[in-house]
Amino acid sequence: MRIFIIGYMGAGKSTVGKRLANRINMPFIDLDDVFEAKYRYSIPRFFDHFGEEKFREFEHICLKEIISENDHVVISTGGGTACHHGNIDIMNSKGLTVYLKMHPSSLTQRLSMARRLRPVIRDVEDNDMRDFIEEQLSERKQYYTKATITVKGESLDLDGLVEELEKF
Repeated sequence: MRIFIIGYMGAGKSTVGKRLANRINMPFIDLDDVFEAKYRYSIPRFFDHFGEEKFREFEHICLKEIISENDHVVISTGGGTACHHGNIDIMNSKGLTVYLKMHPSSLTQRLSMARRLRPVIRDVEDNDMRDFIEEQLSERKQYYTKATITVKGESLDLDGLVEELEKF
């Protein structure tokens, strides 16, 4: 079984993915880490040199490789992974997807501290951050809501998530 953790940047996908993998005794893979190791670029640097479109193309390749090489794993994805190249449908066909849903105000608070590490929001002004996040969440809703399971990111109940996953 493959479990994909999806959601907006800053939702805690990597942290939850690690905790979940540890709890259910499965390996954990962070798609962003795989990308950076494979292409020998940090994601912000890759964005600067090649742009988002090329990043999404290469991210898609990494996702497909991880899927083909791993059957029993928890995979945390990037914030936009589910929204490009049919990735949400691929992930749903190859495993279970868990959407970490968070309120825009929670995401705004988290992301305002880490803006320089996030190329998508690096140039967004503080007073525009929440509007930007709300707009992106609205655009991405059609992808995120295709997840097998949706959990509230602010008050994640790991035991409840494990119980939910066991139903599948």
